[in-house]
Amino acid sequence: MTEHSFQIDADMVKHVAYLVRLGITDEEAQGFSQQFSAIIDYFNLLNEVDTSDTPPATQVIHASMVLREDVAQPSMSREEFLKNAPESEDGYVKVSTVLGEE
Repeated sequence: MTEHSFQIDADMVKHVAYLVRLGITDEEAQGFSQQFSAIIDYFNLLNEVDTSDTPPATQVIHASMVLREDVAQPSMSREEFLKNAPESEDGYVKVSTVLGEE
C-alpha cells in the first residue's frame, strides 16, 4: 500500500505469542503476520494526509470527572476470601511461579 511498509513476519508473531503464553500454530502465525502487516500499512496511510492546517486536538469531549466520595467500608474476612481462592497456604493465596522460568 505505501512505500514504507513495515512487515511483521511469522517469527515475530510466534515470539509475541510465546511471551504472552498463547499457543498458536505455524499457519495461524503466518495468517496473523499478514493481518498485522496490513493493519500497519493502513496506519501508514495517515502519514499521507495533509494536516498542516489542522489544529491539534487538546480535549475532544468536554466532560468533567464525577467521583464518588471515598469512604472506607467493611470487606469480607480473610477466611471468606480464601474460600474463593483455588489454593491457599498459611492464610495466603497460593499461585504458580510466573517469574524466573523461561
